[in-house]
Amino acid sequence: MRIAVRKEGAGERRVAVVPDSVKRLAAKKIDVSVEAGAGSLSFASDDEYRSGGARVDASPGALLADADAVLQIRAPGVDDVGQLKEGSALISLLYPLVDHALVRALAARNVTAIAVDMIPRTTLAQMMDVLSSQATAAGYEAVLMAAAALPRFFPMLMTAAGTIAPAKVLVLGAGVAGLTAIGTARRLGAVVEAFDVRKVVKEQVESLGAKFVDVETEDAQTAGGYAKELGEESRKKQAEAIALHVAKADVVICTALIPGRRAPVLVTADMVKSMRAGSVVVDLAAEQQGNCELTRPGQTVVEHGVTLIGQTDVLSRMSAHASQMYSRNMEKLLFYVTKDGALKLDLNDEIARGCVITHGGSIVHPKVKEIVEPGGAATTGAAS
Repeated sequence: MRIAVRKEGAGERRVAVVPDSVKRLAAKKIDVSVEAGAGSLSFASDDEYRSGGARVDASPGALLADADAVLQIRAPGVDDVGQLKEGSALISLLYPLVDHALVRALAARNVTAIAVDMIPRTTLAQMMDVLSSQATAAGYEAVLMAAAALPRFFPMLMTAAGTIAPAKVLVLGAGVAGLTAIGTARRLGAVVEAFDVRKVVKEQVESLGAKFVDVETEDAQTAGGYAKELGEESRKKQAEAIALHVAKADVVICTALIPGRRAPVLVTADMVKSMRAGSVVVDLAAEQQGNCELTRPGQTVVEHGVTLIGQTDVLSRMSAHASQMYSRNMEKLLFYVTKDGALKLDLNDEIARGCVITHGGSIVHPKVKEIVEPGGAATTGAAS
């Protein structure tokens, strides 16, 4: 089996497979081809890939011609699907619950599409969990961006000029990104509070030395460990509580996402207006339109004296380690879905059932098929 590692598009510095993974993949009869320059922005040279045993192709056409599977990070555009070899596999972030046109194009091209953003959050799949590994990098970088933008110190300082109070940081969403942000902000000396609609994370938040903002609402954790939308009454209570804490915060870091949906608006324009001039909001949900009402995806702006960071290249700023973690995830996924160097899928398997979106010219993921082709029935069973 030969996998092709694509060079990502403009603005993306990560790479799906790093040179360190190539030898381990080869040991499992998985050969690697890499597009020339694919790893350069992650500080992985073409020579390092060659040393590991990979083939480096200068031509994207040559790269894809004999590829049994294509690995990349960002989802391809619909117009790019035609470049994929019919019957090959694509392993990438795909967001199939949102990008229906891409799902249809992949099925029409007879591509086996594996959406790494749909890998179930189970103990067995933990080492393949791209969302968690990348959220670790995002949470860390968010705090560094906030610290750089904040015109105040993070830690308490005892100086000859008097005592400097520590910065107050509010983290909205205590998933992997939020918990990493909490830990990073605490290490920098800030006083940290955190809010999440899932009550189960309270202990995790407090174990990192932060205060959990407890609101008397329904527990919004799904069976898969994600957050779901709250009811109207709960949303009102949540907004009132968040407003009080936002007004006192020097930094607000937003990380709340709902799979397949627009990011929930947690910080309104009025809340931003209540913050002290010079304060900072870092919105990690910017690609999904943001948790802050005033976020402008891809931009850093100042509103009411508050710096609003809505950059969508946060992970690219940590390209070396983000790529390393993504590559390790890809190793584990490939080892799981291949046997003797060939792709072997069992669509009744929990992991495959969760992340295989199209196969054999059809949409096989039940939930995606229901949304993209209402009334259709998904195919299940063994596949190769």
